[in-house]
Amino acid sequence: MLTRDEWVGHDLVGLAELAASGEVSRRDILMTAIREIERLNPALNAVVLTQFEQALDALDQATAVHRFSGLPYLIKDLHAPVRGMPLSNGSQRFKGTVFDFDSTTVSRLRAAGLGLLGRTASPEFGLSLSTESALWGITRNPWNLDHGAGGSSGGAAAAVASGMLPAAHATDSAGSIRIPAAFNGLVGLKPTRGLNALGPHRGDPNFGLSHEHAVARSVRDTAALLDITAGPDGGCPYFTAKPQTPFETLIQRPPARLRIGFVTRQFHGPAVHAESRRAVEMTAKLLAGLGHEVSEEIPDFDSLLLDQTAIRLLLGSLAGFFAAVPGDDTEALSGFQQITQQAIRFSWNTTLGEYLQRAAIVNQQVRALARYFERHDVLLTPASNGPAPKHGIVSMDHGDLDGFINSLFGISPFSAAFNASGQPAISLPVHQTPGGLPVGVQLVGRFADDATVLQLAAELEAASAWQCLAPLRVAGT
Repeated sequence: MLTRDEWVGHDLVGLAELAASGEVSRRDILMTAIREIERLNPALNAVVLTQFEQALDALDQATAVHRFSGLPYLIKDLHAPVRGMPLSNGSQRFKGTVFDFDSTTVSRLRAAGLGLLGRTASPEFGLSLSTESALWGITRNPWNLDHGAGGSSGGAAAAVASGMLPAAHATDSAGSIRIPAAFNGLVGLKPTRGLNALGPHRGDPNFGLSHEHAVARSVRDTAALLDITAGPDGGCPYFTAKPQTPFETLIQRPPARLRIGFVTRQFHGPAVHAESRRAVEMTAKLLAGLGHEVSEEIPDFDSLLLDQTAIRLLLGSLAGFFAAVPGDDTEALSGFQQITQQAIRFSWNTTLGEYLQRAAIVNQQVRALARYFERHDVLLTPASNGPAPKHGIVSMDHGDLDGFINSLFGISPFSAAFNASGQPAISLPVHQTPGGLPVGVQLVGRFADDATVLQLAAELEAASAWQCLAPLRVAGT
C-alpha cells in the first residue's frame, strides 16, 4: 500500500499513471483507499455504507484492465442506483432499498474500471445545504469539525477533502455539488443540462433542474471523469452533445482571450460575506493578469423570483414520487424529517396549473439571464455567501418550509439560477478565511460550453496555489 504522503500526492489521473507504470498494483491502490476511509471516517461520518470486499472481488475478477481499473470511487446516497448496493436517499424510510440495475452514470463508471467502495452521506432527499440527517447523523467538515460539510453532496466532499480518495460522485439540483466543493476547498463542476445522462430510471428530473457529476481535488480529474460519463443514453428525452475532443485533452490548451463579467454582490443587490467578495476580487485580478477582458457587471434578471420559483418547481416534483393521501396524512409521512414532510405536503397541494405557471416563470427569467452571455463568455461569482456555517444552522428537524428555503438561499444565493438555466458552472477553491476555512468562487459558462469553463478553471489552477487537502490534525488524525 501507499504511505499517506504518497497517497495524497496523486489525483485520480496520477494514480492511473502510477498503476500503469507498474510502480504500485491496482489492488494496493484500492487497499490504500480502504485504509484511509477506515482511518478518517469515524471523525467525519462522510461514508455511510461500504462494500470493500465487493470492489476488491470485482478487480480480481476483471477480464480486462482499463486506465482506471481498481481506482477508488464513492457513490452518493441519492438518486444513483448501484446494482446490489443499498440506496436510501438519506431517508430512514428507504434505508436498505436495493436495486437490481446500475444507473447510466454508474454503469459507465463501472465499465471504466473504477472500484465502487460504497456510498457517501446525503441529507434526506438532498433537500438541505447541510448534510445532517436523522438516518446518517452529522457529516463534519475536515477543515474544522465544528462546521458543516455543506450539502447535499457533503459526504462526498468531506471524503475527498480529507484525503480518503481523490474524487467522488455528486449531484446538484440547487447547488449541491458546488456548495460542498466551496465549503471543503474542492473543484466541483455542475455540467450543462443533458451532458451527463440521468437514466434509465429518470428522464427529465425535476424539470431539468437536477444534474450529476463529481467533486474532486483537480480540474483534470473533473475533466477525465466527464469524459467517462458524458453522452446520451437510450430513451433520454434530450441531450447535450459532448465535443469531439476529450475534455481532458481540451484543458491542456489555454482558453482564448475571454470576456469575463464578475459580481461582488448578490444578484438582487445585498452585500455578500467579506471573504467571498475578497475571493472574487482576487480572482478577477488574476484573470485580468492572464490576459482576459474582465469587467464588473450584474446580470439583469429577477434572481429572487427565479430562485423562489425554481425551488418550488423542484419541490412540486416530489408529487411524482409520493401519492397524495386524503385526510389525515400522519401515518403516510411518518419517518420523514419535518421539513421533508412539509415539502411533500407542498407538492401534494401544488396544482398542475401552478406547476406549469412556475415552469413558465423560470423560462422567462432564464431567457433574461441568457442575454448576459451575449456580452460575456463567462460569469464569475462567489460560490457561496461566506464559508461553511457551523452545525445546526440549517436543520430539517424544525421550522417552517418557507423559512428553511430562505435560509438556504441566504447561504447559497448564486447556485440555483444555473440549475434553472442548465448552464455549466464550476466551484473553485481560490481562497481561505484567516481561520483556515475554504472560500470558493463560481465560473459560469454559456450553455453547452463546458469546455471553456474547464479550460479557464485549468488556467486558474495552474496560476494558483490551491489548498484542496484538509490539515490532518483537523481531519481527526
